[in-house]
Amino acid sequence: MKRGLKQFGLTSAAALLVAGCATTTDSRVAELEQENERLKAELDSSTMKSDSAMSVSSDPADLYPPNANPGECYARVLVPPQYKAETRQVTVSEETELVETVPAQYEMVEERILVKEEEERLEVIPAVFEWREEQVLVKPEHKELVTVPAKYETVTEQVQVKPARTEWKKGRGPIERIDDATGEIMCLVEVPAEFETITKRVEVSPPTTREVVTPAEYTTVRKQVIVEPAKTTTVVVPAEYRTVAVRQRVKEPEERRVTVPAEFATVTEQVVVRESELEWRPILCETNATPELIAQVQSALTREGFYTGPIDGQLGAGTMSAASAYQRSKGIASGQLTMETLYQLEVMPRPTGA
Repeated sequence: MKRGLKQFGLTSAAALLVAGCATTTDSRVAELEQENERLKAELDSSTMKSDSAMSVSSDPADLYPPNANPGECYARVLVPPQYKAETRQVTVSEETELVETVPAQYEMVEERILVKEEEERLEVIPAVFEWREEQVLVKPEHKELVTVPAKYETVTEQVQVKPARTEWKKGRGPIERIDDATGEIMCLVEVPAEFETITKRVEVSPPTTREVVTPAEYTTVRKQVIVEPAKTTTVVVPAEYRTVAVRQRVKEPEERRVTVPAEFATVTEQVVVRESELEWRPILCETNATPELIAQVQSALTREGFYTGPIDGQLGAGTMSAASAYQRSKGIASGQLTMETLYQLEVMPRPTGA
């Protein structure tokens, strides 16, 4: 029975390492796990060896809770580290020197500036013209011989076609010769000359030449005549000025050094007085706990706001989880229902001197 209680305590301690180390560092948890495994291995080996073998290797009393009372159960539980508050002054910022540059100061002033210098330039005064009309000789006078043709007249003239003549013509008269040789009367008749009227062109005067004077030819033209010739004169062009707003420096920039004192702060640090460790502590277990006592624990945890399950007197996972949360909030050893937890919950009175 004693061996069973011891094995139950070591197993509970291993569970404590898994469930109750949220407030320790990983390295510390690893060290405690190694230590627990070592103690468990030594305890197992001590139960299997003979008393003589145990006396050779080590003292098994070191593996059990010291000063144990009959009827009590013990477990190796994780005792949280103990801290104390230490106040010290720390430097927040070192003393420094700030260099400030005071910029130059400017103001706007009006200034009359020369835009264009005075100059002299030659100015041409153009000639003065006027329009005038003028007779311009186009073709000079000249002389030339002109042929005067002959003059003709048309005249009518009687031209004799046949001259006058005599010729015999038959005739009748009172005396007729009656013979068988002729019965004709022949008369010798004068036939006058015959004329015809003809028209002909008769030269009145022969062709001649004469000298003809052709007068000069002129045309009227309109042209510009210089009345006053062009000339130059010297003109002085005055300087040009403009009034502008000018940004003028009235104060030079300067450098100013300012010493910024060091800043200190008072901080309070939690200093570890004792590291967390595994210790044998009296606990409630199935051996020394009654359903009535477990129900009281459940009621107390419900009152403190850590347990929401049924009040059934069973030491289940819900009750153990609520107890571990309560232990961490109070900073006491966690992992099992230690007697200190019962004292804190006021389920059991604290013994005198405990």
